[in-house]
Order: sequence, then C-alpha cells, then structure tokens
Amino acid sequence: MNLLDEIKESFREGSALTRLIYINLGIFLLVRIVNVFYFLSGTQFPFLDWLALPADFGLLASRPWTLLTYMFLHFDFLHILFNLLWLYWMGQIFLGYFDQGKLVAIYLLGGIAGGLFYVAGYNSFPVFSEIVVDSRLLGASASVIAIVTALAVYAPNHTLQLMFIGPVKMKYIALFSVFMYVIGISSTNAGGNLAHLGGAFWGMIYVLQLRRGVDLGKWITKLFTGIKKSMAPKPKVKISYRKPVDDIEYNRMKNQDKTRMNGILDKISKSGYDSLSKEEKEILFRMGKE
Repeated sequence: MNLLDEIKESFREGSALTRLIYINLGIFLLVRIVNVFYFLSGTQFPFLDWLALPADFGLLASRPWTLLTYMFLHFDFLHILFNLLWLYWMGQIFLGYFDQGKLVAIYLLGGIAGGLFYVAGYNSFPVFSEIVVDSRLLGASASVIAIVTALAVYAPNHTLQLMFIGPVKMKYIALFSVFMYVIGISSTNAGGNLAHLGGAFWGMIYVLQLRRGVDLGKWITKLFTGIKKSMAPKPKVKISYRKPVDDIEYNRMKNQDKTRMNGILDKISKSGYDSLSKEEKEILFRMGKE
C-alpha cells in the first residue's frame, strides 16, 4: 500500500476528528501549492478572496459559501499549526464526553456563529466603517473555541496538565481565552477575536440546550449520516441464471415424477409407510408440498 492509499484508508476509517484535521490540512496544502504557480506566473492569487469570509454584506451576499469555507481555510503555516494542534487536543477530550456527530455539528455551527459575530461586529461598530469592505476572515479558530467552551460548560472540572503551569481546570482555560478575546478586539486582529467570541457563545448555548434535551446540531448529524450511507459501497449481489426448460422437457419430467410417486404409493399400500427408504420418504414429502 503506497502513501496515498494509506492516507485514503486513514481518512475513510478514521474518526470525525481525523477527517476534520485532514480536510483543513488538505485545503491548506492545495492553496499553498496553487499559490506557487500564480506567484511564478506573476499574477494575483484569487482563491483566498473567494473562499475567505468578507465582512461587507454586499460581498457576502454574492459569496454565501464563504460562511462555510472560511473555517477550513488557512494560509500561514503557524496559523494552521496552532489551530490543528488545539483542535486535536480539545477534540480528543470532546470525544471522551460526546459522540462524533456532535463534534462535527459543533465545529460547523460554531464556525458559522463565529462568522456571523464577525460580520455583525464589523457592520455595527463605527471603528470598522472604513475597513469593512476590505476585511476578510479565515481559519478554524472559532470552531475550535466552540469545542473548548462546550467542554468547559459540560465538564468544567476536567483538568489538563499544561506545560510550565501544571494542572488547570477546563473552565479556567475557557474563561481566560474569552477574556483574552475581549481585550483583543482593540488589537490588529479585531475580526478574529469577534469570531472567537461567536464560537465561544455557540459552544455555551449548545451544551446548555443539550442539557434540556434539545440537540441544536441533530440535523447536521442526520445530514452527514445520510451522505455517508449514500457514499458507502453497495454489496455485490450474485445473480445466477437457470437454463429455461421447454414444454417437451417439462412434460417429460412431470411424467417421470408422477410414475415415481405412483410407485411409492403402491409400496405404501402393500407394505406400509415404514417400508419406504429414506430417499423415498424425502421424495414423498417434497412432492406432497408441490
């Protein structure tokens, strides 16, 4: 099995977390490779602008798919490295409390919530009025923080061993992250921090509703389950063909069976049923059912 086949097998047999990581990594590599060709040709690279989430309502209306694509899109190596490490660590813990369908649902809906917070913030606060047209959002951070916040609400006392710090409970990690996002709004990454707050908000709401018996992401789980079933290989059905029997052959076989049946009945009338051999009893039973 070559490397490509191993990757395909790992993606097909892996968990939802593995697939989310593969999708993010695959899109990153594809974007960077295509960017090299555009760079060498001396032309502008257009794909980031078509896949990243615009803050301007007019552009968003013409590119609605960006509300989904932006959360899988990265361009800088350190950006995707930290997001995927954070996704892997938090995703592993998440799957210890929830199923894989909920991981996918909270990733997607957390990303959408983050995108909506970003767009709403840039169109609501005067400080962004001059840059809203040119602003773009990309990255999985909002989706990841949605997972972190969901864990903090569901299992607030789950403890992590952090390097140079020691044991820290999940609720403190989430609270510190949210605090940093709030004060980070006045930094150069205001849009990213608004998106993070949107993801955090969704993670909290999702778990609070789940405790009430309402799964806000159930429709996504059903959608992806249906897609997975439709893409699964269909079992091969073996069809056997029997050579048709013509009328002459059919009549000959029926007469032969009738003659044999009459012989068995004569034997029964003379010597009784117990005188029949095992084969004759089976023939009598089979023909009696016809």
